[in-house]
Amino acid sequence: MSTDTQTRRRGRGERSPLASAGLHLTLLIATVVAVFPPLWLVVTSFKPTTDAFDTSLVKNFTFGNYSHVLADTRFLAWLGNSLLVVGLTTVIGVFISATTGYAVSRFRFPGLRPLMWMLLITQMFPVAVLIVPLYNLLASLGLLNQPVGLVITYLTIAVPFCAWMMKGYFDGIPAEIDEAGRVDGLTPFGTFWRLIMPLAKPGLAVTAFYSFITGWAEVAYASAFMTGEENLTLSGGLQTFVNQYTADWGSLTAAAVLIAAPAALVFGFVQRHLVSGLTAGATKS
Repeated sequence: MSTDTQTRRRGRGERSPLASAGLHLTLLIATVVAVFPPLWLVVTSFKPTTDAFDTSLVKNFTFGNYSHVLADTRFLAWLGNSLLVVGLTTVIGVFISATTGYAVSRFRFPGLRPLMWMLLITQMFPVAVLIVPLYNLLASLGLLNQPVGLVITYLTIAVPFCAWMMKGYFDGIPAEIDEAGRVDGLTPFGTFWRLIMPLAKPGLAVTAFYSFITGWAEVAYASAFMTGEENLTLSGGLQTFVNQYTADWGSLTAAAVLIAAPAALVFGFVQRHLVSGLTAGATKS
């Protein structure tokens, strides 16, 4: 191939062999960096505690860490608490976010702009700043050590972001569909529920996934608002394997793998909707 032909192809956006090799090397390094920590976590979970810091692969393969976590700790109680909290957070969070996003997308009412600013500003406060006021509020309402209190706390995290995202998604759905629903005699909620919601599945999938992860992986609020081993969620229960003096790395890694598995399954279930939902939710009206 002549030099002029190679130059013309590169001018049309084709990479040179050196640039292509550099790109593939960068992607390979990024893949190793991303995959190595969870892979090593899984490997360590099958090692005896005495081999936790051994840099070799598993030499003394054992399921002892998993059997200890499931049989000798309150892991199943933590799992039940997490499923309750996360289930309520996901269902309520999706409903509130979808209805709020639809309302601010389709209707004009007094207080619309302050509402949008409030949803935006609430996302600017770090978790550490909010722990004390939320703790005092839940204590005054008698909701400490109660799953309902944790659900309300997680909704304050998930709903503002998801409502903004759902607004962007609903902005991309033609308003003519709403008009057709009203012509057919549907109420505004009927139009939303029967016509708009089926079209919003990608956005709802992202909202559900974000709400799920908010409740499943959050540590600070779960540790501050829930005390006593029987009341802990999974993320709070992990801390019981580490104290000021020692750490049970075998049990900790085994529990971490068991906690990560449901999140991976949920991600696999909704991942085909994530790209389209996030892209649509990023549109600006």
